[in-house]
Amino acid sequence: MDRRRQHFRYVDLSRNDPGKKPDATRKAEFIEIYDLYEEKQAGLQAERCIDCGNPYCEWHCPVHNYIPNWLKMVAENKIIEAAELCHQTNSLPEVCGRVCPQDRLCEDACTLNEDFGAVTIGAIEKFITDTAFDRGWRPDITGIVSTGKKVAVVGAGPAGLSCADVLVRNGVKPVVYDRYPEIGGLLTFGIPPFKLEKSVMHRRRAIFESMGIEFRLNQEVGREVRFEDLIEKFDAVFLGMGTYGSVKGNMPGEQLGGVHQALSYLVANAFETLGEQHRNWPEINLQGQRVVVLGGGDTAMDCNRTAIRQGARSVTCIYRRDEESMPGSRREIANAREEGVRFLFNRQPLQIDGIDQVEKVLVAGTLPVEGGATGRQTLEVVAGSAQDIRADAVLVAFGFQPSPADWFCDYGIEMDARGRVLAGSDKQFPFQTSHHQVFAAGDMVRGSDLVVTAIADGRAAALGILGYLGF
Repeated sequence: MDRRRQHFRYVDLSRNDPGKKPDATRKAEFIEIYDLYEEKQAGLQAERCIDCGNPYCEWHCPVHNYIPNWLKMVAENKIIEAAELCHQTNSLPEVCGRVCPQDRLCEDACTLNEDFGAVTIGAIEKFITDTAFDRGWRPDITGIVSTGKKVAVVGAGPAGLSCADVLVRNGVKPVVYDRYPEIGGLLTFGIPPFKLEKSVMHRRRAIFESMGIEFRLNQEVGREVRFEDLIEKFDAVFLGMGTYGSVKGNMPGEQLGGVHQALSYLVANAFETLGEQHRNWPEINLQGQRVVVLGGGDTAMDCNRTAIRQGARSVTCIYRRDEESMPGSRREIANAREEGVRFLFNRQPLQIDGIDQVEKVLVAGTLPVEGGATGRQTLEVVAGSAQDIRADAVLVAFGFQPSPADWFCDYGIEMDARGRVLAGSDKQFPFQTSHHQVFAAGDMVRGSDLVVTAIADGRAAALGILGYLGF
């Protein structure tokens, strides 16, 4: 193929996403629904990239992946080199390839998106990492020289893992503490296996351990481990504890039996699929029930699709605005609809009714109203539009909020009015808290956000720690 024709590959080669598992399989099993590209498919799709002079995809990626560069490597079948490049900016590229909302980030910014269909960046990222791992690629740490410094990392979620990754690559020994029996935080215990199979995190744990990262699991700081001991025994401490508080709807009936917060439901199901039990997360099985999910983000989609796989009689998702305004990934909304979820848009839940157990949800129609005191669009309930939606179970998916530990105040770790840890804005080093030895990043600092933003923050915090340690 001549170079000119290859440069305009997008003209005669359409966007082609990986295949999906059959609907019957998807609805019955907790497995990833997308197939992995074959090598030829990945190469052809990567060739569609036009390598535009100002790579919008790269700038719209929170970790600023070198996307055009590794797409070119895939097109040239340089998979190991592509994996090396992926890991220069991202500590968990195989995770981001699976769970990032690329349709709102890199692919949304792709120059080809509007007229020709964006390059399948996420699927190719997944192909790169999975293929490289299968071929035996592992991070090269032979040139790392130990500094003799140690850092305690509290929380084995994306922020903590990314911080530990950067630290160990710079000769600092990370010891990661987590209350759960596996690494990943909500990657393992929140995101369902049909988006991210648990074997992905098991493999990543083995890779991290081979690099020298030490994990001390089933050890909750403040319970099995004293924070004071971390301060005394380590040169610095990083907090990446996420947001585990649920945003309540504050509507009548939310306390009824059968009403569950999304986080409780998803974490309980994660332990069930792992064949384990946890004292704080009892099983919630919705088989045969009429399920109503309140919310329109990715967490709501996870609840919708989990209930389908549990064998719910029906699943109805209620969102107060129109479909275009939903914050969730368009891909996940489409998957939920394909799997049998019914959507009701422009509906505001008013109350949950029942005696001891939920029986129905009262909703009313909404209309957008421009302006208002803040100048932002608000919603107005339409008079006379109230209707009942029958329900045996309700899942409230209105988002997450910080759940600060009791011991924060004991060590002078300051928070804002919303319970987010204050870190970095007026400190000597990036992501340093009001305690000079303690750093923090991820959702517990910025509020509930994407996996990729937690990764970006964790990596940046590691650089702040290195500066604090004198490197």
